[in-house]
Amino acid sequence: MVVRIAGKRMYLLRAVDHEGEILDVLVQRRRDRCAAVKLMRKLMRKQGFAPKRVVTDKLRSYGAASQHLRLSCRHEQGLRQNNRAENSHQVVRRRERKLQRFKSPGSAQRFLSMHVAVHNTFNLQRHLVSRSTLRIFRSDAAAQWRSATAAA
Repeated sequence: MVVRIAGKRMYLLRAVDHEGEILDVLVQRRRDRCAAVKLMRKLMRKQGFAPKRVVTDKLRSYGAASQHLRLSCRHEQGLRQNNRAENSHQVVRRRERKLQRFKSPGSAQRFLSMHVAVHNTFNLQRHLVSRSTLRIFRSDAAAQWRSATAAA
């Protein structure tokens, strides 16, 4: 995703798991192998294990980063395989419009990191659960949020 910050083009690299939960977000100036390696290292450090499968768009820097890190997982690229990550950008676009753009890469990174945590807590796959179960999940998420904000 391309974001304009202070008149400069910045790239938002995002990692999403198979359920649609956002794992990590990284704001970078370039979309090259170094940026992809940085995202993948950060992800593997955070998750604690290497992935079984990586799905990306057709940019060649992801394959180069995968080779650089010597990942043995399957790397899939293709039409509409990357839709889960692309659809997760919509929420950021809405927030970006409301906030009237980001002012610096650091503030964008801080906001997006916090936004990911909140989004993952409250975003539920509604089509997979019944309405009564959804209410229970939402109330649990709200209780967790209240306890987390009260502790801070």
